[in-house]
Amino acid sequence: MKANNYNGQLQAPIDSGFDAASTAADVIKGVDLTNKTVIVTGGYAGIGLEALKAFVSAGATVIVPARDLVKADKNLKGIPNVELEQMDLMDPVSIASFAEKFLASGRPLHLLINNAGIMWVPLQRDGRGYESQLSTNHLGHFQLTALLWPSLVKADGARVVNVSSWGHHFSAFNFEDPNFQHRKFESLLGYGQSKTANILFSMELDKRGLSNKVRSYSLHPGAIVDSDLKRHLSDQELQQLGVYDANNNVIHDVSKGLKNLAQGASTTVWCATSKKLDNIGGVYCENTEIAKMDSSGDENHEAFSERMTKVDKLTGVTSYALDAEQAIRLWALSEELTGVAFKI
Repeated sequence: MKANNYNGQLQAPIDSGFDAASTAADVIKGVDLTNKTVIVTGGYAGIGLEALKAFVSAGATVIVPARDLVKADKNLKGIPNVELEQMDLMDPVSIASFAEKFLASGRPLHLLINNAGIMWVPLQRDGRGYESQLSTNHLGHFQLTALLWPSLVKADGARVVNVSSWGHHFSAFNFEDPNFQHRKFESLLGYGQSKTANILFSMELDKRGLSNKVRSYSLHPGAIVDSDLKRHLSDQELQQLGVYDANNNVIHDVSKGLKNLAQGASTTVWCATSKKLDNIGGVYCENTEIAKMDSSGDENHEAFSERMTKVDKLTGVTSYALDAEQAIRLWALSEELTGVAFKI
């Protein structure tokens, strides 16, 4: 068997037993997470909250680092075995404080779900000058994972799940100007490269972490309109994307890739718990299954625009997101940009 997923060596479906319509509740049936500790970033809204509910139902204790504690406390009220902590993925000091507190508890970390993310935002920068989507979606999670590494190793069989997106098709990672300092800012290009980074990071983390029994996965949850990602779009724009009807109601139609929250969280939960993945890591998943490679080449043709109007066609992972050289290069750049040496 291939040892890693460099250049898509392991990137092929494995007959998971689930599909696009499967829910987080379907996937978690029969899974026992008693005495397991889970961290879910963004676990107080959207698919993060749905995944959290599944983990709790299986007996896990779930820790939610949250930027908005008021909102988080409200959304998590009444759910047992949940701990709420302060953390902002765009603030490295905040990340370090959260990680230090968790490490001091001495607990092993069995599952780290890097779920939080932003999209469709105007140009914003963190305190270091880094573009906000890169900072939130990738760099913050890279730093968090690096700092929590001792706890992941302590679990003696941990998994790190990075929620990526089909949106990685929007852009390969731009090593020359990742923070839009010398090129025109386009929000979807920033989002795309951050989601490509999630996939490259997962692949490289799995390769480096295998000797410590830490596996890593990335995934596309589907087109989930019931989340906060759409907050920067107008109703008219959402209608044009085909996710709202004429009365501004959310369209749920799994045959078109338009999932509800429970369906959207299923792939996250599957990556975190499936025994079928025990000996496979570094892969990109979708529809509760390992995704196929996408060799259509539509990204550079007019057909790409056509594809964007048909959500059910938004499948597969690009070759550049699984490029071995780019994965190694991104790891080094991430260490440089965060100032955190992630040595395994």
